[in-house]
Amino acid sequence: MDPIDELLTRGVAEVIVKDELHKKLLSGERLRVKLGIDPTSPDLHIGRAVSLLKLRDFQKLGHQVVLIVGDFTAVIGDTSDKEAERPMLTHEAIEHNMKTYYEQVGGILDLSKVEFRHNSEWLVPLTYRDIGEHADLFSVADFIARDNIARRLKAGKRVSLREVLYPLMQGYDSVAVKADVELGGMDQKFNLLAGRTMQEKMGQRPQDIVMNPLIEGLDGRKMSSSWGNTIALTAPAHDMFGKVMSMADEQVPAYFELCTRVPMNEVKEILKGHPKVAKMRLAHEIVALYHGKDAAQKAEDDWTNTFSEGGVPAADVPTVSAGKLRDIIKDISTSELRRLVEQGAVSSVISGKKIGSIDDEIREDTIRIGKHRFLRVKVR
Repeated sequence: MDPIDELLTRGVAEVIVKDELHKKLLSGERLRVKLGIDPTSPDLHIGRAVSLLKLRDFQKLGHQVVLIVGDFTAVIGDTSDKEAERPMLTHEAIEHNMKTYYEQVGGILDLSKVEFRHNSEWLVPLTYRDIGEHADLFSVADFIARDNIARRLKAGKRVSLREVLYPLMQGYDSVAVKADVELGGMDQKFNLLAGRTMQEKMGQRPQDIVMNPLIEGLDGRKMSSSWGNTIALTAPAHDMFGKVMSMADEQVPAYFELCTRVPMNEVKEILKGHPKVAKMRLAHEIVALYHGKDAAQKAEDDWTNTFSEGGVPAADVPTVSAGKLRDIIKDISTSELRRLVEQGAVSSVISGKKIGSIDDEIREDTIRIGKHRFLRVKVR
């Protein structure tokens, strides 16, 4: 497939305005392509990497990538995908969360060609008059017509005025960096369109928009750090491989399209085969993307040894200090961990017994979490 056609179709839910963007791409013009990421948690996950991979596609075609770390917008909080009000983050939490973002993004993008910005640069100096002029471009009716906001209001849930400001800030980001294109998920549509409105009002050419579909997490719900159903970009290779192998067969096609760059004609052939073989190929491709081919092969060999021969991986199993189950597993929410325990999905490899409570004390042991994840527990 032609690279431009693939850019505008693979893993794309909607393009605004597609014909205009297609013409610009054919013209050879070097476009400024923007993506904003709010540091709401320390680890990026592959749901966020869907847009980062699309950003890389633009980068490979020679366009200027502009990556905005939303150190100011994170304070306010985006409610685009939320059914409840986001808490305001402290500056200390934001600094902590974004500490390794550049390193994590570097696994996908060529950092030497990325224009990194923080939106506190232009949002902090704004005056009340500036904000009033920006707000005058939109109505409250526009905001509350959004599906998730309408549901919250109907249910009698609080919607703060602070939340109304978020689309203005994301829109003004596009003005500040003079974006030609902005990327984002379908849940971001209102915010992305705000950028077009504000640019046009301020004498700039309105940006085109490329939106990706939202990816399901490992449990079939929307991928979210708060639900513990993510695959973090920082996850060890064996853990990343195992998590991919734990997903439902029905999720494999979407993950191939959105989370890898295996040619789609090759993906079609892979999906014609046995589901387990297709899933193993998917796991290999995802691990190779973030850890390299050697690590992907080792993770695959360990997984095959574990689940074909009934053993525990010989290496790369994280070791944690003894303690209560709820304290030694830090990357799964308490509610999700309790659910796994209640379903009998957490057990001791040594005794074979299922762990009965998240408050059980775990000492010298190897525990299995779900089907494919292991932790060695040591008394230190």
